Amino acid sequence: MTADGPSTGPITGPIKVLIVDDDAMVRAGLSMILGGAADIEIVAEAGDGAEVPPLVGAHRPDVVLMDIRMPGIDGLTATETLRRTQEPPEVVVLTTFHADAQVLRALRAGAAGFLLKDIAPGDLVQAIRKVAAGEPILSPAVTRQLITHVSDGGGPGERGERARRLLGRLSEREREVATAVGQGKSNADIGRELYMSVPTVKAHVSRILTKLGLNNRVQVALLVYDAAS
Repeated sequence: MTADGPSTGPITGPIKVLIVDDDAMVRAGLSMILGGAADIEIVAEAGDGAEVPPLVGAHRPDVVLMDIRMPGIDGLTATETLRRTQEPPEVVVLTTFHADAQVLRALRAGAAGFLLKDIAPGDLVQAIRKVAAGEPILSPAVTRQLITHVSDGGGPGERGERARRLLGRLSEREREVATAVGQGKSNADIGRELYMSVPTVKAHVSRILTKLGLNNRVQVALLVYDAAS
């Protein structure tokens, strides 16, 4: 889970990573980059989403790097399956697109963020560390870009009605925090805007996630977007 939500405790030992991509060259490159970090261990690789559940069960990775487009079971379906399990690993979407409709769908399913396949090696290693520590890897700018420019059928109608109903469960203060999260603001920014300490903001975000049954603040942002559409 994220740093703002429930957690099973800090990771002890190397961060265990499962790489899922149908391109063997991509898998080899990712494995080479991550394998060079002393605190990261590649526990398995998969070329299809169908291989993911048994590999997760066998190796219990902390993070899954998940390609979206695969010829068998795609990464979106695999992500949705994983996030429905107990104590699921964090999922990071791998994509070649900055704002892809399928990326948005993966985030709705509970992915912790996404990485472009041309990411610099050092940034990839840092991203894995952040996700393993419970920090979604979507910058406020990227969050706003996805919410503003990408749609997968959300907006007016059933999705918007559901979003407004869910947000109605929150207190007035929690709705203010949720709205700020939806604007891509950091905890520090929210604290300054709403005159709260960062720990208090984190506590509000944690309660929001629990009340709404969400995995991370990205899903809160998407819910706020749906409610306003």
